[in-house]
Amino acid sequence: MSREVSADVGGRGGGEELGPGHAYMPFVVMEDLLDKLKLLQYEEEFVSELRMRPLNRHYFVLQTNPGEQFFLFTSLAAWLIRKTGKEFDPPQEHDDPNSTISKILENVRKLGVAIDFAPSKLKQGYGEQAIFVLDRLSDEALRASSFGWKIPIPPMEEGQEEEEIDDDMEVNLEKVEEEMAGDYSEEEEEDILHIDDVSNYPMEKIVGDSQGRDRPEQIMESNTDIEEWRLEVERVAPQLKVTVRVDGRDWRSHLEQMHEYRKGIQESLVTTKTNLDRLQADITKTLEKISSREKYLNSQLEAPLGEYKQLSQQLAQTKEQYKSVSGGVTERSRLLSQLTDDLDAVKSEMEERGTSMTDGSPLVNIRKSLARVKSEIIAMDVRIGVVEHTLLQARMKDKTNLQRDLHMAVAQQNIFNV
Repeated sequence: MSREVSADVGGRGGGEELGPGHAYMPFVVMEDLLDKLKLLQYEEEFVSELRMRPLNRHYFVLQTNPGEQFFLFTSLAAWLIRKTGKEFDPPQEHDDPNSTISKILENVRKLGVAIDFAPSKLKQGYGEQAIFVLDRLSDEALRASSFGWKIPIPPMEEGQEEEEIDDDMEVNLEKVEEEMAGDYSEEEEEDILHIDDVSNYPMEKIVGDSQGRDRPEQIMESNTDIEEWRLEVERVAPQLKVTVRVDGRDWRSHLEQMHEYRKGIQESLVTTKTNLDRLQADITKTLEKISSREKYLNSQLEAPLGEYKQLSQQLAQTKEQYKSVSGGVTERSRLLSQLTDDLDAVKSEMEERGTSMTDGSPLVNIRKSLARVKSEIIAMDVRIGVVEHTLLQARMKDKTNLQRDLHMAVAQQNIFNV
């Protein structure tokens, strides 16, 4: 596919009148794109890397799975950009589609390609715009890989040689008959004896050549036995038959088959046409009966249908009224349940207060608590007394130790003074 065709597919004017075949142009461009991808060995590099099946020839033309198509479109575009020698990270599923598309279009614009369509067209993952972008990137990838066409070498077609051999081996029955007739005529003319020649031939030469044989004066009759002749004919006849192999490629056989098929079609057409005419008449009659019956049923059911419509409208109105009334009942039921719960709570609180006012158990509990507090106070006073006594003993012991140390210091001072 040429660059002009792909450009026409990628960006076409809205007011331009296009031919009826332009709607199928994306299919042609997609097939051309697939051939370019094969030249770039995408099956060995791209397909094996993603562990996917190769693309079909109409993958980016028709909508099958938009999410999968968009992911493959961005991945294939990134791979083609890397094939052109530029760095481009493979897109991930969590990437922002808008940023990915903007990066791809930026690389396409760097190639000198004008983008005259909205980037949102590429979010679909299929369509003319997606094919246009991939086709331009594949052209640039082929140019970067220094791809060039080689001189085609036509292969030897074995079928032509066999056909020539078969044509040489083909036996033409008319030619064989003519050659056989010519050979037999040449051989038989030398050996056949004509009566006129014998009558006009000089007697001396006949006598001399035949060495005394008599001139035939009557019709010659064969002495061969008929049965022996028939047996000889049966033995030699198979060897004299010429077997002509019918070639399916001969136009004569095809022509004969065409004539036979045409004759068979014409014979079948007569009966088939009669049956089809009869079937058409039956179908027409049946359709007329159905139409008349339908009109009759419509006329008979017109009044019940009108009544049914009125009843349907009344039923719809009744349902609406029921919905509105049921909505009020539901709200009132909810309010009633709330008030019931509040009443139950107030009743339980009143019962608790009444039982606490008539019951003497709280007073008993207070007395028990006071007795326990008094016992705890007495125990605490005992503990305080023990602690004060211990503290007093410690102070007295410290005072005794202090006086002893003082006396010892005075004694030592007196000794030093002496």
